[in-house]
Amino acid sequence: MFTVNKNLHNKAQIAATAHRENLRKNLQHRIEVARANGDESLIRQLEAEASYLRLD
Repeated sequence: MFTVNKNLHNKAQIAATAHRENLRKNLQHRIEVARANGDESLIRQLEAEASYLRLD
């Protein structure tokens, strides 16, 4: 029983790590697009979001 719980916990941690990495990559891409478009307001918003999520 303990092994099952431990395996589920490990899988949940792996999924959480993958999710955070996907969030980081998506946010970085959005920042790059905003920079390419010269949208300073959006850049500030996205950087604030990254900071809030501690992805920076």
